[in-house]
Amino acid sequence: MDRAKLYRRFRTLLIANRGEIACRVIRSARAMGLRTVAVYSEADRDAMHVAMADEAVLLGPARARDSYLNIERVIDAAKKTGAEAVHPGYGFLSENAAFAQACLDAGLVFVGPTAEMMTAMGSKSGSKALMEKAGVPLVPGYHGEAQDEATLAKAADRIGFPVLVKASAGGGGRGMRAVNSAGELSAAIVSAKREAKAAFGDDRMLIEKFVQNPRHIEVQIIGDSHGNLLSLWERECTLQRRHQKVIEEAPSPTLDATQREAVCAAARKAAAAVSYVGAGTIEFVSDGKDVFFIEMNTRLQVEHPVTELITGVDLVEWQLRVAFGEKLPMGQDEIKLHGHAIEARVYAENPQKNFMPSVGRIKTWRTPDAVDGLRIDAGYRGGDAVSPYYDAMLAKVIAWAPTRQAAIERLNRGLEETDVRGIVTNIPFLSALITHPNVRANTIDTGFIERELKKLTESSGEAGDLELCAAVAAIVDGEQKSAPKDSPWQTFGWMPVGRRQRVFSFRQGQGAEHKVTLHYGSGPMTLSIGKHDFVVAISPVNDGSFDLTIDGMKSRVTAVIEGHELYLRTRNGRFDLHWIDPFGGETEEQVGEDKIVAPLPGTVVALLAEEGATLEKGAAILTLEVMKMEQTLRAPFAGVLKKIKCKVGDIVGEGVELAEIEPAAS
Repeated sequence: MDRAKLYRRFRTLLIANRGEIACRVIRSARAMGLRTVAVYSEADRDAMHVAMADEAVLLGPARARDSYLNIERVIDAAKKTGAEAVHPGYGFLSENAAFAQACLDAGLVFVGPTAEMMTAMGSKSGSKALMEKAGVPLVPGYHGEAQDEATLAKAADRIGFPVLVKASAGGGGRGMRAVNSAGELSAAIVSAKREAKAAFGDDRMLIEKFVQNPRHIEVQIIGDSHGNLLSLWERECTLQRRHQKVIEEAPSPTLDATQREAVCAAARKAAAAVSYVGAGTIEFVSDGKDVFFIEMNTRLQVEHPVTELITGVDLVEWQLRVAFGEKLPMGQDEIKLHGHAIEARVYAENPQKNFMPSVGRIKTWRTPDAVDGLRIDAGYRGGDAVSPYYDAMLAKVIAWAPTRQAAIERLNRGLEETDVRGIVTNIPFLSALITHPNVRANTIDTGFIERELKKLTESSGEAGDLELCAAVAAIVDGEQKSAPKDSPWQTFGWMPVGRRQRVFSFRQGQGAEHKVTLHYGSGPMTLSIGKHDFVVAISPVNDGSFDLTIDGMKSRVTAVIEGHELYLRTRNGRFDLHWIDPFGGETEEQVGEDKIVAPLPGTVVALLAEEGATLEKGAAILTLEVMKMEQTLRAPFAGVLKKIKCKVGDIVGEGVELAEIEPAAS
């Protein structure tokens, strides 16, 4: 193939993706003077990436297979807009060899490797055979073509339990199951195959030895069409949950200089085996001593910013220059390592409810002011809707500092000063994780989060005097701002004569009611909580934040009021309070406990029990696919499954009744 047809200069770039990565690519492309084209589904009509691009094309309905995964529609969008090149981002079609070939056939430059390179390295089993031939160290496993259950079971017995059942074409932890014994294998294979088929359209499996107490190490590589191939140091992504990366850092705090050089050399050898062109990542698992190749991702990774911060390289710019047909601008000896970077993925999910995805409209989006060493890559803004159809990642908070400990502190500060309301996020969980003593000391493995989950997902403590005073101050401050301009009522606690009082009642979760009495008028404003009186003053700082002085001690407070729900961030943490309506009428409609309802919109992918079955508490009833992840709904108590009100393939909305259980006789 003539390389001039594969790689050549272009002026208009279509980004075949959405969310954070689409916004990220648009920023670099715009800085290089390129015109950008976005694509979107009906659910993303008002999305941030659509607003950022110079032009945008509707692909189709919300479901990914009808829009972002529809190769024909993406190619047609490029032709209609005059785009000469396509950047696939990550996820969706980014590692789809058929898409890369379709772009070439349509006369488009594909910003990434060729279809042949993807095919060679995109198959976990095929790439392992290639790596074995190239002399790259491998985890013991089965990577064969035979996929019948008997063959897979025989391979697992030969390897020895525990093993990992993994989707050959997969990534991101989807289609992956840890199996501890032969008795668990059959169910794990069925479940992994189903998830892999839904996510990748390919249910082939491989089996590997499960490395005990593993570390996840990966190396960023990039090659050009002139035969140059570089490694840009390594990242560590050991902090994972459900095989999904949560925190990523560079360089790895686990490797010494000798190990670092060795793993980077192994990564270059792996990429050279297919004469790789473009950005990619070679992933390894480590037992603390040795590293073993596990797979190659033939695309840009979510965690690429930490590599950018320690090298000073814009990887998206380099991807585009490689696609232009240019040589890489630096040699291997010129890639220097500076300081330490660490990244946290902010998701729309509820850690206190088993990380259930959260959907809805973002009412408040506040991030820290720009400071050196702190970077936020976002795909959402205030007012944007988070839908159930796609991955739940909202943004990435990335920090750089000269040392790892300083980078952790900077990242935590960035998370603490990020407020997203209207949906639930994992920000408190991320703060608890990166400040955990074991994380600071780097005494972790890939199972660390699961073992420490209860501690990491504990809610903030009980609201104290500071939080109750702040709640009253936030309400009164909001009322002041709604007063007519130049009105004396805009002065906090102003009264024309005398003093009056006003009682506020708050509840935190299902806890007790807290009463606060506001005394205002002539003289200083005071608040009474129980037997204690506090002299209080408020000084607004910016939208949603103010300085609250209590008995001479000043504290910075952030508050968001949504109806009667108050969100507060103080020096003690984050707190959610309910302002009890003084005029009554607070009722809440609840679904009976004997009803199994959809917690979020999703698709029924499996029925795991039959009508009339006797169930123990916690027994699996059915599985929903929500935001590309499977959620199993279970019996809340022992009883009989009276009725199933859905079937496999049904698309159900939030709150829809799916099954009914009759409690066992007491």
